[in-house]
Amino acid sequence: MSGTLFVGTSGFAYPEWKGVFYPEGLPNTGMLDHYARQLPSVEINYTFRRYPAERTLERWASQTPEGFRFTLKANQRITHSRRLADADEAVSLFLDRARLLGERLGPILYQCPPNLRFDRSLIESFLAHLPPVPLAAMEFRHESWGEARDILTGHGVAWCVADTDERAGGELGAGPFVYARLRKDEYADEELSEWARRIRGALDDGRDVYCYMKHEGPEGPGRALRLRELVWASADPG
Repeated sequence: MSGTLFVGTSGFAYPEWKGVFYPEGLPNTGMLDHYARQLPSVEINYTFRRYPAERTLERWASQTPEGFRFTLKANQRITHSRRLADADEAVSLFLDRARLLGERLGPILYQCPPNLRFDRSLIESFLAHLPPVPLAAMEFRHESWGEARDILTGHGVAWCVADTDERAGGELGAGPFVYARLRKDEYADEELSEWARRIRGALDDGRDVYCYMKHEGPEGPGRALRLRELVWASADPG
């Protein structure tokens, strides 16, 4: 059974996309509706800085079709202030708010600070208190975290693969689902084709894939659409 591809960008409310992705003259209030008719998912980053208002989440859920997914970046209180330690209450408060999205809620991305080093007891304690729903992915930005991959897999949490101009993302691994962030400023079609190959392999293994393009500049949604096209083209016709 093939997995589902949830591809999109990091955010959607960018006026500079008008005339490229959004029609000229589209009211800002119409951005999400237009976006959700083109792409099946979006990664929301501002939740890292502040909790979204309840009415905002309820409005987002009502403006998007069945099957659309919002990924939320976990609040900085969890990952940067608490640095994953004794964060149970902070996680619970954040997830209580996130669940207002209902069936539109996708994974929660816990992005750790670059200076947080691998600590087995810390990550095992943090993961032990994460509920199975919603899905969770973790992005570690210090090189010492490589040995945490198997720990995450054992808890049903995805390892976030981040592809940047400084460091290539590499293979997608064998987690319960795939979470990838394509953050380079430019992607040649050959590079997108290689990512499509990796993503198709995960989908054929029955894993869902969440993949988000960098949002700076108006090219992001076009790249997301192109990546989806390449993934579909790589499907086995048999």
